[in-house]
Amino acid sequence: MTAAVSAAVSAALLGTAPADTRTAPAENGAERARRLFLDHGPKAAVMTAAHRGQWRKAPENSIGALRAAFADGAEIVEVDVRMTKDKVPVLMHDATVDRTTNGRGRVSDLTLAQLRGLRLRAGLGGRQAPLTGERVPTVADALKAARTLGLVNLDQAWEDREAVWRVLEETGTVRTGILKSHAPVPEVRAFLDRHKGALYMHVVEDDNAASVGEFGKSRPPAFEVVFDDVRDKVAAPAFVRGLRSTGRVWFNTMRYGFSARFTDEASLIDPKRGWGRLIADYGATILQTDNVETLRSYLRTGAAGRVPPGAVRVQAEGYAPGGEGKAYHDTDDGNRGDGPGRPGENVDVCDHDGAVVVCWMRGSEWLTYAIDVPKTGRYTLKVRVSSPYEPAGTYRIAYDGGRPGRPVRVAGTTAHHAFFLQDSRDPRQLTRGRHTVRLSLDEGAFQNWNLDYLQLEPVRS
Repeated sequence: MTAAVSAAVSAALLGTAPADTRTAPAENGAERARRLFLDHGPKAAVMTAAHRGQWRKAPENSIGALRAAFADGAEIVEVDVRMTKDKVPVLMHDATVDRTTNGRGRVSDLTLAQLRGLRLRAGLGGRQAPLTGERVPTVADALKAARTLGLVNLDQAWEDREAVWRVLEETGTVRTGILKSHAPVPEVRAFLDRHKGALYMHVVEDDNAASVGEFGKSRPPAFEVVFDDVRDKVAAPAFVRGLRSTGRVWFNTMRYGFSARFTDEASLIDPKRGWGRLIADYGATILQTDNVETLRSYLRTGAAGRVPPGAVRVQAEGYAPGGEGKAYHDTDDGNRGDGPGRPGENVDVCDHDGAVVVCWMRGSEWLTYAIDVPKTGRYTLKVRVSSPYEPAGTYRIAYDGGRPGRPVRVAGTTAHHAFFLQDSRDPRQLTRGRHTVRLSLDEGAFQNWNLDYLQLEPVRS
């Protein structure tokens, strides 16, 4: 970690010290989050915002995902708002229910009763994602659930802001919901003048960077900055310093293009490539993430994506040398991916928003890895994978040139960019020293998944 990044993270941590409970009354999570949100001092803590809730534990935009995100340390949960045919604000990202439920059609063409009859799909959805028992929540449901837990960022709600404001008033959560937009400043001012106490965040990109100055001395408490290139106007150090001097600065780190290439996945490899850089060089005080627990850990410790004690991790693209037929077998020529594959070799390597993965995996292909085992004992192999398909495929493990073991099923993760660490549940006794591990994909079986890394972990008795 560079000195600049270390100092910036340390400053962020200074803002997280708990209040002196001998003199201050106890505050719930929502009150604390509001206090932090309105604090833009030099020692303001970096806040964590969960993108669509904790969707690795419950369907995106569900009550379960919202509660899980707060339980895992997020101070803010971002949700998306749509209006039903009968003008009820509900949580739904897409204009249709097709991706995330077992139904079809536009949200605006369905009544609340019709939406209530649908079941949400796991994770980020998709037609092959399993159905859950969770239902489509209303904005009122979400605000009631979050009332004492934290703040709720109501994305895509500006067009229907009056209806959403009524819900905030009816549920007693005016202090909990955050509205945002990149609307013209006079429109924003008119709304805020009529709705005293509203929490508002303004979105700025290059095309509306001048709007910051239009607020004059009455700036909102936070700005969401969106840039896809470090040369953009809104990414200029002077510009972001100006925002930081009067409020919080929010960056999205889920995918390329929101904050250039400073993503969650890049941060998991090295925080200086993502979160640390945004904090140190861009003044970030709110980061929206798909990796709540890891970001919280990074803000506490300065480390992210740590390898567990006694474990060994090998990146998927770091397969053994030797070429076709010795180190790997690939069924087509060249690198079909957009990632940094080895020159002259045929293994397909993709870049999924900072995660460099082996991709385009097909039946009969295999890869060999050299792994240095630190201590004799029983180990299990885990693989970090992604796939929108269910099932995504199967593989077998062979150690040191031995016969492949039983088939291991790769479970779908609901999206190509949704990575999960999955246990092969095929433990082996290994001696200290170097071993080879071959992953072979069953021929004739459906295979469509991405491999980020292999992790050999001690089996805890």
